[in-house]
Amino acid sequence: MPEKFDAIVVGAGPAGTACAYELAKAGVKVLLLERGEYPGSKNVMGGVLYRQMMEDIIPDFHKEAPIERPIVEQRFMMMDKTSAVTFSYKGMEWAQEPYNNFTVLRAKFDQWFAQKAVELGTLLICETVALECIVQNGKVVGVSTDRPDGDLYADVVVLADGVNSLLAKSLGFHKEFRPDEVALATMEILKLDKKIIEDRFNLEEGQGCTIELFGDATKGILGTGFLYTNKDTLSLGVGTLLSGLIKHKIKPYELLEYVKNHPMIRPYVQGAEPQEYLAHLIPEGGYRSMPKVAGDGVLVVGDAAQLVNAIHREGSNLAMTSGRLAAETIIAARERGDYSEQALDAYRQKLMDSFVGQDMKKYKDATHHFDKFPQYFEQYIPMMNRAASKMLTVDGTPKREKQKQIWREIGPAKEKFKIARDVYRAWKVMK
Repeated sequence: MPEKFDAIVVGAGPAGTACAYELAKAGVKVLLLERGEYPGSKNVMGGVLYRQMMEDIIPDFHKEAPIERPIVEQRFMMMDKTSAVTFSYKGMEWAQEPYNNFTVLRAKFDQWFAQKAVELGTLLICETVALECIVQNGKVVGVSTDRPDGDLYADVVVLADGVNSLLAKSLGFHKEFRPDEVALATMEILKLDKKIIEDRFNLEEGQGCTIELFGDATKGILGTGFLYTNKDTLSLGVGTLLSGLIKHKIKPYELLEYVKNHPMIRPYVQGAEPQEYLAHLIPEGGYRSMPKVAGDGVLVVGDAAQLVNAIHREGSNLAMTSGRLAAETIIAARERGDYSEQALDAYRQKLMDSFVGQDMKKYKDATHHFDKFPQYFEQYIPMMNRAASKMLTVDGTPKREKQKQIWREIGPAKEKFKIARDVYRAWKVMK
């Protein structure tokens, strides 16, 4: 007779581990399955972990977790081919405990987080693929795995198996995602002395900085690049919609190499030694692409539920919150002995009432809008750089004349009206 668990969680990323941790803390008999060699081995993110959402699960976690650097500055570069308009916020309140956010390396952090769940009683099994959900009388009662005699049973199954979530798809919770609903992120870990990092990024000892890259970093394709500081490495990456890569016939590793050698980025990474290359799919469809997240005996969390705020580049915080809310729902269902869709739908309601659902709904049209109108990245960011160059170049031309030149270069009244209309549209989808 196969062993039965109270809950099976498929996927040991931030969402799955958060769920398993909360369940184990409540005395629930939980199994956490991970297809990788260890938690974090198959996961990629830019590398920023937001404190509050993790704090809601493990208070004061930063005192023992393998964090890299607390972030004290966030910069944003609007890049053209040989220039960039840059703005940032640097706050010393972020340099004080308990800090605001951190850079992390997922290979280290995910292992630590999963171990904390194990210490509470979670059974973690790695190098195991969940092939399909076991369904009996319309209810999910377990999963089949690629191990011999690999059928596992539970009262409830939590799907935290990533962006494609073949398990959720097999249940009919979503269709095949389109290329404009999924991004491909490629990242390289670059080894660099910690003192050099602090000097180049104007940081005091132990402090960190993030730089988000827009415009030419993606050659005008909808997406962003990023450069984050770790203790003695840099995380350099770029993520774009699959539809853009296909349309422009650009290979992901070529785009990453282009960013690495961009004149605005090259000085930051000069002399750094490549340590690791990673690639991963990221959900970008937003609110309108969210699948069904609750069924009879099953919940969907994290990337599998399309929980990424592409505008603010947030994912891990949404994932951990979804895992925590799923656990709360399961604990309540266990007390009643009711794992029906009606009972588990409380998770969906909790999710949509939280900042996760509210932010997903707020930006529900943003990604599709900027994908539909590529001029924001292809035309307006270069235009901004040209205007800045002209105004800041001291050549004896009166500033009023420079303003007139910039105004004329924008084009005729029809073009100015188009820009004004696009600014209004952007405001409307972001408000």
